[in-house]
Amino acid sequence: MRRISFKYVELTFRFMINIGILGLQGAIEEHRKALNNAQLGLPFEINLVSVQQISDTKNLSGIVFPGGESTAMIKQGEASGLFNRLRELINDGLPAFGTCAGLILLSKRVKRTEGSEETKGIFSVLDVLTLRNGYGRQKDSFTTKLVIPDLGNKEIEGVFIRAPVISEIGNNVKVLSKTRGNPVFVQQGNIIATTFHPELSGSPEIHVYFLTLAQIYNDSSK
Repeated sequence: MRRISFKYVELTFRFMINIGILGLQGAIEEHRKALNNAQLGLPFEINLVSVQQISDTKNLSGIVFPGGESTAMIKQGEASGLFNRLRELINDGLPAFGTCAGLILLSKRVKRTEGSEETKGIFSVLDVLTLRNGYGRQKDSFTTKLVIPDLGNKEIEGVFIRAPVISEIGNNVKVLSKTRGNPVFVQQGNIIATTFHPELSGSPEIHVYFLTLAQIYNDSSK
């Protein structure tokens, strides 16, 4: 924030960063609302970009991969070349935040269930093995209280809807929260991911944390 004072007026300038939300399918509006709420009180503003084609990736400081149907996202994103461009940007350090299906997209290794065949993830940037249907079907969805020590130990509500399970993690992956013995919030460098839906919790902490990563990236890219 930059403040300029004159004799009769004081002007305050807040810089702006561009945050993308993959706009192909899924909980796009929910993340939009959560990000707008999270930026309140931060020393910068955000411009939210619905990322649907390669041209939408210009000048991004972060990208959110929402929950939804990963198969539908993959079909559109791979056909247009969008995912290739996003993969390049993430490998170059662009902060990425994946929730539920977004986690599946980012994972290096993916299985449908514990006993099924392992496949390579579409983006293959987050060193985890993710089970697509780890917690079961829609009827097995649940909510639970989560504690994230790195974000202040405040309890937040974890909303798990047909949620994947992170069954294995690489050496460079940090577990930020667990439930039922499984990691549910992880970080590897500028990539964070959750098996649950923080955009539905009403708590801004995780989105604030992501925006902080995006701000640092934005400052370092100047």
